[in-house]
Amino acid sequence: MATAASSSRCPSHSFLRLLAAAAVLAAFGFARAAAGSSGDETVLLNVQSLLPGRSCAAPQENKPNGATSARMQVVHQHGPCSPLADAHGKPPSHAEILAADQNRVESIQRRVAATAGKLKKRAAPVQPGPKKNPAGIHPGHSSFSSAPLLPVSSGRALGTGNYVVTLGLGTPASKYTVVFDTGSDTTWVQCRPCVVKCYKQKDPLFDPAKSSTYANVSCSDSACDDLDESGCTGGHCLYAVQYGDGSYTVGFFARDTLTIAHDAIKGFQFGCGEKNDGLFGKTAGLLGLGRGKTSLTVQAQYRYGGAFAYCFPALSTDTTGYLDFGPGASPANARVTPMLTDNGPTFYFVGLTGIRVGGKQLSIPETVFSTGGTIVDSGTVITRLPETAYSALSSAFTAGMAARGFKKVQGYSILETCYDFTGISEATVPTVSLVFKGGACLDVDESGILYAISQAQVCLAFASIGDDESTGILGNTQQKTYGVVYDLGKKTVGFAPGAC
Repeated sequence: MATAASSSRCPSHSFLRLLAAAAVLAAFGFARAAAGSSGDETVLLNVQSLLPGRSCAAPQENKPNGATSARMQVVHQHGPCSPLADAHGKPPSHAEILAADQNRVESIQRRVAATAGKLKKRAAPVQPGPKKNPAGIHPGHSSFSSAPLLPVSSGRALGTGNYVVTLGLGTPASKYTVVFDTGSDTTWVQCRPCVVKCYKQKDPLFDPAKSSTYANVSCSDSACDDLDESGCTGGHCLYAVQYGDGSYTVGFFARDTLTIAHDAIKGFQFGCGEKNDGLFGKTAGLLGLGRGKTSLTVQAQYRYGGAFAYCFPALSTDTTGYLDFGPGASPANARVTPMLTDNGPTFYFVGLTGIRVGGKQLSIPETVFSTGGTIVDSGTVITRLPETAYSALSSAFTAGMAARGFKKVQGYSILETCYDFTGISEATVPTVSLVFKGGACLDVDESGILYAISQAQVCLAFASIGDDESTGILGNTQQKTYGVVYDLGKKTVGFAPGAC
């Protein structure tokens, strides 16, 4: 089934990257070869490019061509361009990052299984009947009970994400840096007075009393019924979300004006959290971009048509990415694949059909990918594949590395296929491409093929999901430098190379 590299590459942009973008790639120490001596397609990368950058270039003031008035800058919350950088202190270790990533993946699996009816029993189910007060919240934002009880199912939401944006909330608008997450629906920020429990954030807490457009959502409002978990006190609607890593947020469900870049979304529904704790870093909260009714994607569908796009910059670069809304956010060179919408709410399912290593298609039956499906997720770090697919990928990549003199070393956490690059400034490695339904193809950028624990332990940035039945996940490491486009109206997901 193997074919020549020149005929099996993603046709949408292979020559664009080889020719038109050659100067840009060379500037960062990258060079892609059409074929190595063995006939395999390879990439020459600068090993230092796998390590985090230490400085941030001044952000560009002018919007790129095609950008809308709703474009916001995206940065890694622990990176040099993060507005939270000086508040974080020591960044998390690789062990902590990968452990949190595994918690998120397991949370996704539980929620997908519950949605599909595979779980017969859920933890702490909410009983039908009148809405209850989930955390002893008293009307008027005055006080909470000390009990940390949350009426939410374990794994109903996900662990926290990696990339942040800065938005405005209230009238007049105050700025807040929040995680954005395609695997979550309800947007929330920490709110004053927060007399019981709030974690430390860099921005001041949002103060509803200082916004002339703030209003609590009433219990009788249909918007309250859109929440996964809701309660009621004094006629006010309450929300509660518990994440897969044990983090949680509880508070009033409210409306106010949300400002994204230069656009104002009036009457936006969000959580005003007054009882919050967990692994949120120094962020002010979370921006939900899922497919559920409470997400920004759905709430602002009247304005943006349910379309948005983002781009995560390469780890070593000193530039920022972006998050953009509306049909104009989609790059012209995006290759699209159908969005599979029958797999339940919130998540963005697509049809992964194959993998290429060194330009050669691996012999993996499509049923391996279709059994559990595949989710494109902004918050998962490492791509998870069905066991059969991962085994084939690892074997092919290992063979390609062995042919170039690299020997495997001990794995790290969930990463099994690792190499020692000590004393090596440049390395030639096999290319990796993902193929989707409809002909869409993602040639994983040089910065997304490998994940560096250190120069002595550089690992293939993919892991097994553990079986062939669970849902695969396309993580943000493999999405780097691509414009990833979501369109609820057209029911498509697209990938545009070289977007940031």
